[in-house]
Amino acid sequence: MKNSNRIGCVAAAILVLASFGYAQDIERLSEADTKTPSGPAPRLADGHPDFSGYWKGTRDTRPVGNIAKDLPGFKLPFTPAGEAALQHNLTQTIDPESLCIIGGIPRHNASGLPFEILQNTKKVVFLYFYTYYRLIPVGAKLKHSADPDPSFFGEEIGHWDGDTMVIDSTGFKDEKVWIDENANPHSDALHVVERWSRPDANHIHVDTLIEDPKFYTKPFTYSRTWIAGPPNEELHEYSCSENNVDKDHLGFGPGPIRKDGTRGYEDPAPLPPPLPRTPK
Repeated sequence: MKNSNRIGCVAAAILVLASFGYAQDIERLSEADTKTPSGPAPRLADGHPDFSGYWKGTRDTRPVGNIAKDLPGFKLPFTPAGEAALQHNLTQTIDPESLCIIGGIPRHNASGLPFEILQNTKKVVFLYFYTYYRLIPVGAKLKHSADPDPSFFGEEIGHWDGDTMVIDSTGFKDEKVWIDENANPHSDALHVVERWSRPDANHIHVDTLIEDPKFYTKPFTYSRTWIAGPPNEELHEYSCSENNVDKDHLGFGPGPIRKDGTRGYEDPAPLPPPLPRTPK
């Protein structure tokens, strides 16, 4: 890897280092780390599970940020058009989130960052670290529009299947989007079905079906579990675009990806020795 590419990769990471204080905690989080009491999942007034809370990922999710986490060899089933779109993202696009563009779904489900959910019987709201949000109506009779306006999260409608909340999303933008942190693409034909469950007070889980016949030869799935944070934890204001001094220096693509599906160099160069301290 040339030094210029290394510099581009490092520059691309600088913007999100502030948020990675959270991510580093998530990497270490295990069942023993949470202080939230166990017990049955709380319920809404209509009897369905309440997903409200502050949710953190766990170190069991590997590799973080890779939508192909559950596929053999972390290989997505690209069509020729999908492979071409991937190469375009790797060589000609900057990570949209580093430019403060909404990551959308399913990318946010693969993120290492925490999020918060607020819910009542008619709506569920997902609040994300970058001050993005999803507001999803819930009802058995809801239907998709005939021609929804394209958006980063798509047109989302929810309904209950027993104790599972199903969120069906279509009508996605197909520009300035990555499906995950590895620059994998999606087209305007993307269709995402999320099945959210809360097996107990301490966990929520999603099984995601991803369909995109333009870019992928067959549907594939992504599953994930989060742990509840302590009751006093919540999201705080984060202005992504304020003082974004690195945006003009970011390189294309996500940087190198290791064989285990994580981002980074297989054999990184050693860090330079620390500078000597200047005597006071």
